[in-house]
Amino acid sequence: MSDRKEFRDLAEPAAAREAVDSLDLSPAPETVPLADARGRILAERVDAAIDVPGFDRASMDGYAVRARDTFGADEADPAELDLVGAVHAGAAPDVTVEPGTCAEISTGAVMPDGADAVVMVERTDEIGTDGDDGGDAAWIAVRTSVAPGDHVMTAGTDIAAGARALGPGTRLTPREIGLLSALGVDEVPVEGRPQVGIVSTGDELVRPGEALNPDRGEIYDVNSTTIAAGVEEAGGEPVLYPHAGDDYEEMERLLRRAADECDLVLSSGSTSASAVDVIYRVIEARGDLLLHGVAVKPGKPMLIGRLDRSADGDVGGDDAPAGESAYIGLPGYPVSALTIFRTFVAPAIREAAGQPEPATATVEGRMGVSERYAEGRLRLMPVGLLNLDDGDRPLVYPVDKGSGATTSLVEADGVVAVDPDTEYLDAGEAVSVDLFSPDVRPPTLLGVGEDDPALNRLLDRLANPRYLAVGSREGLRRLRDGVPDVAVTAGPTDRDVDAEPLGGWTREWGLVVPDGNPESVTGLAALVDRDLRFRNRPTVSGLRRSLDDALDDLADERDADRRDLAEAIDGYERTAKAFESPVRAVAAGDADVGLGLRETADRLGCEFVPLGEQSVVVRAAADRVDRDSVAALAAELGNSGDGGIDAILADLPGYSRNSRNDP
Repeated sequence: MSDRKEFRDLAEPAAAREAVDSLDLSPAPETVPLADARGRILAERVDAAIDVPGFDRASMDGYAVRARDTFGADEADPAELDLVGAVHAGAAPDVTVEPGTCAEISTGAVMPDGADAVVMVERTDEIGTDGDDGGDAAWIAVRTSVAPGDHVMTAGTDIAAGARALGPGTRLTPREIGLLSALGVDEVPVEGRPQVGIVSTGDELVRPGEALNPDRGEIYDVNSTTIAAGVEEAGGEPVLYPHAGDDYEEMERLLRRAADECDLVLSSGSTSASAVDVIYRVIEARGDLLLHGVAVKPGKPMLIGRLDRSADGDVGGDDAPAGESAYIGLPGYPVSALTIFRTFVAPAIREAAGQPEPATATVEGRMGVSERYAEGRLRLMPVGLLNLDDGDRPLVYPVDKGSGATTSLVEADGVVAVDPDTEYLDAGEAVSVDLFSPDVRPPTLLGVGEDDPALNRLLDRLANPRYLAVGSREGLRRLRDGVPDVAVTAGPTDRDVDAEPLGGWTREWGLVVPDGNPESVTGLAALVDRDLRFRNRPTVSGLRRSLDDALDDLADERDADRRDLAEAIDGYERTAKAFESPVRAVAAGDADVGLGLRETADRLGCEFVPLGEQSVVVRAAADRVDRDSVAALAAELGNSGDGGIDAILADLPGYSRNSRNDP
């Protein structure tokens, strides 16, 4: 009886969790083919290397037209256009839409040269044919007017080159894999999956499939397969080892082999205070026993410790990792073993693998904004969730960039089914959200506003943020409406929003030209005075606002109308979605000049003509400043040490810290 190990002081559950947290289970990241990436956790940010779509395409069947040719057309007085051909999806256009003409076009087809809009086929009539056999229509009557861009998905509308596609820590579900496929990514960096060795002990255990002798008290080994399934569900890779009895030497051999080969060793059985239970003595002799016994029912007999790996690699081989492996001993009873596993071990495996905590498949939320809908059909509205930690239901906000946009799904957490009879959802109204999967994890921080290279790097330092690059003006509008935590603005702003500046930086902006500056562009006047193809940014962008202000100054200098100067710029109204898009157009030879940043020009091998500096400011909603996630962002913005915001800015040409936090 002198060898019996008694449970004298049972540890509290909190102490057991602390002991488990002290173990290092984390494997190194790895790169896997996209086909094998489902369920894995992204280890690094993935930026879009191309525009999606990579061309201007029709969003419905109809006719590609010059919008100007349809102005004033209606049912009573349609516009008559010559039909010059057809463009189908997957084929390069072989027609050009000249004034007074149109081309038949299919959904998804490339817009032909000269066309800037699509008229849906339902608003047209064929009014003439070539011959009597019902051949191709020669004239098309257009019974409606369209504006430039109507029914056209421009290049980069879904996601633009240089945009932050997915951030580190993202779980790769079919939605994210679809986005990566659209970007042409064939392999991705993911968090490693911890190798978990599983050893079941006890002389009475028999593996399923083997003969069982009940007269000897034998039972089938339930724990090995049950725990292995739990390990896989939590994101680890289970490794089953041969069954071990209660012999000390055999137990030691198996545990040391598992320690040499795995990040974590799990055993079940042989953890109680019995003279024949020897596993705790193996841990004491060959490692470090941190805890023996937890005040939990069921599951009192539990071991936590570390096992030394073989110094010479004679068990694990030459590639065996050095150091030590984490060890957790589970109770022998299956119910107790599974209870302890789910309570203490599964969360540690999930954390090591970067997996989120499981969530319910349906959550009750409250609308963050009002939403009007009156089409009389069932609407499956993609929505995002934001938990405000105020004890109330999470905020629900619509996420819908159009049926052709893959990123609508990536930015959403689930769907709200809007009844056909529901015409209006009020802010604060209760809604039920069907999550895309039980593993959905709402963002800890929701940001909106300007897209920016420094911001992309800053977001990587936060735990599970979500950022919607909607532009400075739209970002402030959404912040005013009360859904996001923060808005990021660049350049001058004219919206009055109740917000608290958290910090920011300055970036150099200007004109981007090809390497060598072949057109000798020196400033904005060159765009007005010369025949240069220009690629602009949308009006919601802070870069566009600064450009327009500079154009105002040029108009004042010349005593001219700013609108006349804008009309003189070839491509002033041709905009690109993200900060990198105009630069890529210049690099590809599709534009002579683009609006952009020094950082992007340097990185993509172009030259830069500076026009000024912009202040980029991160603003928090006044009632969210005390949120943990907002405080974490503020801390990063105030961190001037190694790895802080200054280190990010130092690595970006044309960037510097703002001298003060306000704009």
